Amino acid sequence: LSQLAQRCNAINLAEGFPAPPHLKNAAVSAIISDSSQYRHLQGVCDLLAKIVKQMHGLDIDPLKDVAICCGQSEAFAAAIFATLDPGDEVILFDPSYETYEGCVVMTGGIHVPLDPPQWTLDSSKLPRSFTEKTKAIVLNSRNFLAITDEVYEHITYDNLKHISLASFPGMQERTIITSSLPKSFSVTGWRVGWAIAPAFLASAIRNIDGRVTDYAPAPFQEAALTALRSPPEYFESLRRDYQSKRDYIIKLLGGVGFKIEFIPQDSFFLFAELPDNCPLSDVEFVKKLILEAGVVAVPGQGFFHTNLSSNEVSNLNYQKRYVRFAFC
Repeated sequence: LSQLAQRCNAINLAEGFPAPPHLKNAAVSAIISDSSQYRHLQGVCDLLAKIVKQMHGLDIDPLKDVAICCGQSEAFAAAIFATLDPGDEVILFDPSYETYEGCVVMTGGIHVPLDPPQWTLDSSKLPRSFTEKTKAIVLNSRNFLAITDEVYEHITYDNLKHISLASFPGMQERTIITSSLPKSFSVTGWRVGWAIAPAFLASAIRNIDGRVTDYAPAPFQEAALTALRSPPEYFESLRRDYQSKRDYIIKLLGGVGFKIEFIPQDSFFLFAELPDNCPLSDVEFVKKLILEAGVVAVPGQGFFHTNLSSNEVSNLNYQKRYVRFAFC
């Protein structure tokens, strides 16, 4: 579908848009200054420690508790590989970000389906998912390791504020925070992310990173210094802009028959259910949208990973009825 969209020169409602000019200038300046070798930029860790203290009241050691990785995806993968042993299980909610599955499946993951259309959790499902092999959950649970994805910490709406799981009593010592630069600054291809965790876990994550990618791109680490020094006004403007676009796309899609029962409270993606009178699957619809309207979106079924028997699948046709639109 991506290749089809490129051939059709489709409007991209699947991904983000260009980076702020000052951030691109910072990256160009780093490249011109020959920042082109393997490098760990401690200044990024120092700034992250300061930001985490300001936002969540957490005291972290920038020398020991932070691992810089090639984006949040690698930070998440490194966290999984660094903390699990063969046979351990990880609980993952479904639907979820598609790259989680590959990491979790390698460890024997268990998927816990959320209930449409509000994508809430039946409280009876989660306890049944734990076994003596469960080592971690990609969220929160007592007595288990929690791995969080906080890439949208600066992009929240309706006066809501992001609260890190690690800031709850007793959770800092059992939480691995993963996050990244790209979502707040529209630089998803720059691959600068991080994991923040207790020192012994962060050390293991850095060990994995050193054997897989050996540092994030040096010039983009330099640019990250500029990004992480952004004033609060930058993030306030970002939130206002995205909230306006969110409200607009909800009104637009709702007006042509899409069912939107869950309004995003963060991120810049909308999960919309196809109109009742649309006989197409999500993949068929997106292909038709590209060919006939010159607009590209993302089929929703890629975010569902539940392995079910053939008898159960017939009851989950909703997994092919959702399309994701970006409004950034």
